[in-house]
Order: sequence, then C-alpha cells, then structure tokens
Amino acid sequence: MAAPASVMTGLARRLVMENVITEATANDAIAASAREQVRLTAYLVAKGLAKPLDIARAASLEFGDPVFDLSAMDMSQAPKNLVDEKLVKKYGCLPLYQRGRRLFVALTDPTHQGALRDIAFTTQLSVINVLVEEDKLQAAIDNTYKNMSSLLEGADDSYGDLEFEGGEESSDEGKDETARSGEEDAPVVRFIQKMLLDAVASGASDLHFEPYEKVYRVRYRIDGVLREIARPPVQLAKNLSSRLKVMSRLDIAEKRVPQDGRIKLKLRPGHSIDFRVSSLPTLYGEKLVLRILDASSAKLGIDALGYEPEQKALYMEALEKPQGLVLITGPTGSGKTVSLYTGINILNQPDTNISTAEDPVEINLEGVNQVNVNNKVGLTFASALKAFLRQDPDVIMVGEIRDLETAEIAVKAAQTGHLVLSTLHTNSAPETLTRLRNMGVPSFNVATSVNLVIAQRLARRLCMECRKPIQVPAESLRQVGFTEEDIAKGFQLYEPGSCPKCKDGYKGRVGIYEVMKVTPAIQRIIMEEGNSIMIADQARAEGFDDLRRSGLKKVMAGVTSLQEVLRVTTD
Repeated sequence: MAAPASVMTGLARRLVMENVITEATANDAIAASAREQVRLTAYLVAKGLAKPLDIARAASLEFGDPVFDLSAMDMSQAPKNLVDEKLVKKYGCLPLYQRGRRLFVALTDPTHQGALRDIAFTTQLSVINVLVEEDKLQAAIDNTYKNMSSLLEGADDSYGDLEFEGGEESSDEGKDETARSGEEDAPVVRFIQKMLLDAVASGASDLHFEPYEKVYRVRYRIDGVLREIARPPVQLAKNLSSRLKVMSRLDIAEKRVPQDGRIKLKLRPGHSIDFRVSSLPTLYGEKLVLRILDASSAKLGIDALGYEPEQKALYMEALEKPQGLVLITGPTGSGKTVSLYTGINILNQPDTNISTAEDPVEINLEGVNQVNVNNKVGLTFASALKAFLRQDPDVIMVGEIRDLETAEIAVKAAQTGHLVLSTLHTNSAPETLTRLRNMGVPSFNVATSVNLVIAQRLARRLCMECRKPIQVPAESLRQVGFTEEDIAKGFQLYEPGSCPKCKDGYKGRVGIYEVMKVTPAIQRIIMEEGNSIMIADQARAEGFDDLRRSGLKKVMAGVTSLQEVLRVTTD
C-alpha cells in the first residue's frame, strides 16, 4: 500500500505537486531507487517515468535554484582531477569550475547532502551546488571521464596501488587495528592519496600532518617555505595517522615512540614516487612528516643547480682528482644531498667503484654500492668506512661526518688514494675547516686532505611571469654588499609579484654557493692554526665568492630578489 503523500518531502513531494509523476509512482520510485542504490532522479529518467527538464524545473521551484544548461558550457575547462572519478559517478555530481575557495558542483537533487559533504572534505573547498538536468549531467560525466589521463591513470583507491617498503612488523594488536583501518571511510583513503599526489604535482619536498587540540592541519613545504594546505576535521586525526602508518608499514599499535618507514606510491607502470615517513608522538596525537624522495633531482646535472661558471669549474676539477676530500656544507634543507648525488652521478662510470654510507639511503642509484647506516646493530658511518677501505674503492661518499672517528677515517682514505665526498653542518666554507680542527683532526691532516669545500643555500626563484622591477638607493645597495663596480655597471632589481602560475611571486628554487678551493695560501693558514675569519679573508683575496656575494650575483641576473638573498645568507 502506497504511503500517503504527506510523508513525502523535498523533491519527490514537489514532483507530485507539479503533476510530473503520480503519488503512487513517487512512492514506488523511492522504494525501488533505495533498493537498487541509485539516485531518485537517475531512476526516474532511466525508467522513462519523468522527463529530465520537468524534474529540473520542479527542483528549481522547490529549492529556489535556477536551472543551469550544461550543454552551453565548455566542459574541457572543468577541473577533472579535483574530485575522484569514482566519487563523481557514485553520487552523480560533477565539478564545473573553481573560484577561489569555492567549488561549483552540478547535481540534480540539492538534498543530496552526502555528496556535497564528501566533496567538501576531499577538496577542502566550500561547495556550491548548481542545479542541472539529469540527462545532460550524465552525458557530461561520461564525456569528461571518457579518456581522462591523470596521475591516477591505471590506479584506484585500493592498497594494491601502493607498494610498502621497510618499517617494523605490526604486533597482533596492530594487525587487528590494521584490518580495521582497511575498512576506513573511502573519503579518508581518497584524501590521503590526494594529498600525496597534490604534493608531488606542486613540487613540495615535505608533507606535515599535524594534530592539535581543536584543529588538524596539513602543510606542504614548497620552495623551502611551509604552507597550510588543508584542515580536515580534527575527529579524523586517528583515521588519518592510522592510514599513513599502514601505508608505510609502521606499527600502528605503538603510539608512544617515534617510528620511521617508507611509502612507494606507484602512479603508473614504470613510474613511482618514494616517501620517507617519520611519526612523532605529540600532545594531541601523532604528527607524521613525509619527505618526498625525488630520484629525478639526483639526475638534474650540474648545470641545473645554479653554480656560477667558475664555481662549476672548481667542482669539476675536484671531482677529476684521484684522491682528496670534497666537503659540502650547509643547514638541513639546503640541498647538500642533491649536490652530493650530482657529483656521484658524474663519477658513476663502469670503471669506477663507488661506495656510499648514508643515513638513510634516500635515492637508489644503479651502479653505486649504497649502505644504509644502522646504529642499532653497530653499522655506523665509521664502521662502514672501515669496510669500504677493504673493498677496493675508487670513490667513497659519507652521508655526514658527525664525529672524530668518522672524520679521521675519511681523512685517511683521502690521503691514501681515494676520492671522498661528504657533508658537514656548518654555516660557511671557512668554518668547515676550523670545525674539523675543533673535532680533533690535526691541522696538518686537514690542510693536506681537503681539496674543496662548498657551502650552499637554496633561494626561491622569482616567477618570470609576474616579477616587478624596483628601484633601490645606491647607499642601500652598498650596505648589503654591492660593490661600486656593480653600481656603476647598473642592473635591474626585481621583487615578487603575484599570478596564478606561482606561489607568492616565487616559482622553484636556485642554489647559492660558496665554492672554496684549499690553495697553498689557505693551507698555510690552517697549519698556523688560523681562524675562520683569516681563511675567509684569504679566500676573498683569491677571488672566491662567499655566499652573500654569490647571492647578489643571482639578484643582479634577475633570478631572485634581494630580500630572498638576505633571508638565506644572514647568519
């Protein structure tokens, strides 16, 4: 027996009131569409019970929204990758265009709040519904996704798309929780995958998933600067952290100590992205940071790194030597690893035996023997170096010189016919030499083993599309380090602008380098226990640019802004 019309609400009631369908048809259609798990509007059109335009007009009367004619829109401009195709087809809704933080979505029944909530969550945008006709919506969906190719090509939301490497095996409790996490709501799974893919597409180096008392935020580090990207509901903090820990094969039952893992995200056959994952217990839950390990950055080539011609020549000269120590220095995130890998790639030839000790190995290089340092089992930088010397090496790379033992073995290797590359955490090239002395390496060994020291920073590149010329008084230019010769020659300074193609007027990064060759004069200063200021003065006298001078050259070339150089070169 049909239910009375009085229990009908929303669109179904309006369809009956406007005589589009009868009361009996409405009740039957409501029951049948629920049973078949399809939308009411799609069911009515598919069964020929109502015309799409009549349904749209009734919805317009009921909800006060105008009917938009989809056939008049160029769907090639629609944001295809913003909402997952499965979500679009499940709910029968289609993103039309984005304006700022608002996303306009076509649908046939504005009461379909589940669709709007899921889209708002996965996109982190405010969703505005646009009323359209059912047949035109289905045609637009079919046409939009017919031959769509994107980063998700050949992938779906299952765990099969993600290959997991490393991590500890979960406990039984953890396995139970892992099984439960496999039953997470689809929006959480899609949200995580979207965050990973968006980070790769935007050129981010790190992703931060951070829980707080009343908010949960996701930030990307793009061009060296952290930017807030999304604020999912704080109630989902545990779901998000569990999903990430499952993907990286961490023990999700263990929430009291930090853990490290890896994720390999397979985008399509032959193309995958690696993430290094670190979890940290905080006051309101686990913070997870994902470092994107971009193998392509190790193969950029030295010309893409931003060395001045004379600096490049010094680096290449040091790499061609059969022995000696090449040190690359700078703070965390200054691009030391890329410079090291670039040098290793240049040296990676069939007739060269290369061994590296890293903590951890970030990028796999074919033809290079890479060792992952593991202090828990006694595989330290020092013990790896000792083993290398018994392996007939030509080139040795040490991820970082952290202690006297490692420094002494590296120096010994450099003095006995091996080329050694490594890093130190110091602010400038001259300070690197005095740091080795302070660690306990004799001055004679420092002077005779170190061939070249490179100090570096990464500065944001100005967007060439929107940079704006500015005028700066000559006195101000002198104060920051420009010479009278620079000012006499004349040059144009630029400041960041703003355009859709960039982030805050910057796009990408460029290296700023201090490349200092250890010359006989510098060797004498080291032997005489001279300090870093004396070494720096001698380096300038011999024509080696310090970081500030190297950065100012980038400013004069219009590559970056003066404020950016001052930001990264001020100690």
